[in-house]
Amino acid sequence: MGREQGIKPIASNRKAFHDFFIEETFEAGIALVGTEVKSLRAGRVALRDSYAEVRGGELFLVGVHISPYEQGTVWNHDPLRDRKLLLHHREIDRIASRVNERGYAVVPTKLYFKDGRAKVEIGLARGKKLYDKRADIAKRDMRRDVERELKERRG
Repeated sequence: MGREQGIKPIASNRKAFHDFFIEETFEAGIALVGTEVKSLRAGRVALRDSYAEVRGGELFLVGVHISPYEQGTVWNHDPLRDRKLLLHHREIDRIASRVNERGYAVVPTKLYFKDGRAKVEIGLARGKKLYDKRADIAKRDMRRDVERELKERRG
Protein backbone atom coordinates (compact mmCIF):
# COMPACT_ATOMS: atom_id res chain seq x y z
CA MET A 1 0.00 0.00 0.00
CA GLY A 2 1.37 3.41 -0.98
CA ARG A 3 0.68 6.79 0.51
CA GLU A 4 -2.31 8.75 -0.69
CA GLN A 5 -1.65 10.86 -3.76
CA GLY A 6 -2.89 14.26 -4.84
CA ILE A 7 -4.08 17.32 -2.97
CA LYS A 8 -6.44 17.21 0.01
CA PRO A 9 -7.61 20.70 1.09
CA ILE A 10 -7.67 21.48 4.83
CA ALA A 11 -8.51 25.18 5.13
CA SER A 12 -8.56 28.39 3.15
CA ASN A 13 -8.23 32.01 4.26
CA ARG A 14 -11.12 33.80 2.55
CA LYS A 15 -10.56 36.89 4.70
CA ALA A 16 -7.12 37.33 3.09
CA PHE A 17 -8.74 37.72 -0.35
CA HIS A 18 -11.18 40.25 1.11
CA ASP A 19 -8.52 42.36 2.86
CA PHE A 20 -5.62 42.09 0.39
CA PHE A 21 -4.68 42.01 -3.30
CA ILE A 22 -2.72 38.73 -3.57
CA GLU A 23 -0.06 39.39 -6.21
CA GLU A 24 2.16 36.30 -6.09
CA THR A 25 1.88 32.94 -4.33
CA PHE A 26 4.42 30.42 -3.08
CA GLU A 27 4.03 26.84 -1.86
CA ALA A 28 5.85 26.10 1.39
CA GLY A 29 6.19 23.11 3.66
CA ILE A 30 5.53 23.49 7.37
CA ALA A 31 7.66 22.12 10.22
CA LEU A 32 5.08 20.44 12.50
CA VAL A 33 5.03 18.09 15.48
CA GLY A 34 3.04 14.84 15.39
CA THR A 35 -0.05 16.01 17.27
CA GLU A 36 -0.33 19.03 14.95
CA VAL A 37 -0.47 16.74 11.92
CA LYS A 38 -3.25 14.70 13.54
CA SER A 39 -5.23 17.88 14.28
CA LEU A 40 -4.74 19.05 10.67
CA ARG A 41 -6.05 15.72 9.36
CA ALA A 42 -9.16 16.32 11.51
CA GLY A 43 -9.44 19.82 9.97
CA ARG A 44 -9.06 21.64 13.29
CA VAL A 45 -7.21 24.75 12.10
CA ALA A 46 -7.95 28.48 11.72
CA LEU A 47 -5.94 30.70 9.34
CA ARG A 48 -7.81 33.92 10.14
CA ASP A 49 -5.59 36.87 11.22
CA SER A 50 -2.40 34.93 10.56
CA TYR A 51 0.68 36.07 8.66
CA ALA A 52 4.27 35.08 7.89
CA GLU A 53 7.39 36.99 8.87
CA VAL A 54 11.09 36.73 8.08
CA ARG A 55 13.40 36.23 11.09
CA GLY A 56 17.10 35.59 10.68
CA GLY A 57 16.84 34.43 7.09
CA GLU A 58 13.97 32.03 7.84
CA LEU A 59 10.23 32.39 7.33
CA PHE A 60 7.80 31.74 10.21
CA LEU A 61 4.01 31.37 10.21
CA VAL A 62 2.51 33.42 13.05
CA GLY A 63 -1.01 33.32 14.45
CA VAL A 64 -2.25 30.06 12.91
CA HIS A 65 -4.40 28.23 15.46
CA ILE A 66 -4.09 24.44 15.29
CA SER A 67 -6.30 22.99 18.02
CA PRO A 68 -4.67 20.56 20.47
CA TYR A 69 -5.15 16.91 19.52
CA GLU A 70 -7.96 15.45 21.60
CA GLN A 71 -6.22 12.11 22.27
CA GLY A 72 -2.94 13.90 23.00
CA THR A 73 -1.06 13.66 26.27
CA VAL A 74 0.49 16.30 28.52
CA TRP A 75 3.10 16.86 25.77
CA ASN A 76 0.47 18.21 23.37
CA HIS A 77 1.51 21.18 21.22
CA ASP A 78 0.85 24.87 21.90
CA PRO A 79 -2.04 25.85 19.55
CA LEU A 80 -0.63 29.29 18.63
CA ARG A 81 3.10 28.59 18.42
CA ASP A 82 5.11 30.03 15.53
CA ARG A 83 5.80 27.42 12.88
CA LYS A 84 8.79 27.41 10.55
CA LEU A 85 8.03 27.45 6.82
CA LEU A 86 10.22 25.42 4.51
CA LEU A 87 11.25 27.30 1.38
CA HIS A 88 14.39 27.67 -0.71
CA HIS A 89 16.71 30.47 0.45
CA ARG A 90 16.32 32.36 -2.82
CA GLU A 91 12.52 32.36 -2.35
CA ILE A 92 12.85 33.62 1.22
CA ASP A 93 15.28 36.34 0.09
CA ARG A 94 12.89 37.40 -2.68
CA ILE A 95 9.94 37.57 -0.25
CA ALA A 96 12.01 39.48 2.33
CA SER A 97 13.14 42.07 -0.21
CA ARG A 98 9.57 42.66 -1.46
CA VAL A 99 8.28 43.05 2.11
CA ASN A 100 11.06 45.47 3.12
CA GLU A 101 11.08 47.60 -0.05
CA ARG A 102 7.46 47.87 -1.08
CA GLY A 103 5.53 47.26 2.12
CA TYR A 104 3.93 43.96 1.20
CA ALA A 105 2.53 41.54 3.77
CA VAL A 106 2.88 37.77 3.59
CA VAL A 107 -0.39 35.95 4.36
CA PRO A 108 -1.35 32.27 4.18
CA THR A 109 -4.14 31.65 1.66
CA LYS A 110 -4.57 27.85 1.75
CA LEU A 111 -3.53 24.89 3.87
CA TYR A 112 -3.57 21.41 2.31
CA PHE A 113 -1.96 18.00 2.17
CA LYS A 114 0.00 17.27 -1.00
CA ASP A 115 1.12 13.65 -1.37
CA GLY A 116 0.69 13.21 2.39
CA ARG A 117 2.75 16.27 3.39
CA ALA A 118 1.29 19.43 4.92
CA LYS A 119 1.74 22.46 2.67
CA VAL A 120 0.70 26.09 2.94
CA GLU A 121 0.19 28.51 0.08
CA ILE A 122 1.43 31.95 1.08
CA GLY A 123 0.78 35.07 -0.89
CA LEU A 124 2.60 38.39 -1.24
CA ALA A 125 -0.24 40.74 -0.44
CA ARG A 126 -0.90 44.45 -0.74
CA GLY A 127 -3.61 45.89 1.51
CA LYS A 128 -6.93 46.96 0.03
CA LYS A 129 -8.43 50.33 0.79
CA LEU A 130 -12.04 50.56 1.96
CA TYR A 131 -13.25 51.69 -1.48
CA ASP A 132 -11.56 48.63 -3.07
CA LYS A 133 -13.43 46.33 -0.67
CA ARG A 134 -16.72 48.09 -1.44
CA ALA A 135 -16.12 47.74 -5.18
CA ASP A 136 -15.45 44.00 -4.78
CA ILE A 137 -18.65 43.56 -2.75
CA ALA A 138 -20.65 45.49 -5.38
CA LYS A 139 -19.22 43.31 -8.18
CA ARG A 140 -20.02 40.13 -6.27
CA ASP A 141 -23.60 41.28 -5.58
CA MET A 142 -24.12 42.25 -9.21
CA ARG A 143 -22.82 38.88 -10.40
CA ARG A 144 -25.13 37.12 -7.94
CA ASP A 145 -28.14 39.15 -9.18
CA VAL A 146 -27.35 38.30 -12.82
CA GLU A 147 -27.04 34.59 -11.97
CA ARG A 148 -30.38 34.72 -10.13
CA GLU A 149 -32.10 36.40 -13.12
CA LEU A 150 -30.70 33.82 -15.56
CA LYS A 151 -31.80 31.00 -13.29
CA GLU A 152 -35.36 32.42 -13.06
CA ARG A 153 -35.60 32.82 -16.85
CA ARG A 154 -34.44 29.26 -17.48
CA GLY A 155 -36.68 27.66 -14.84
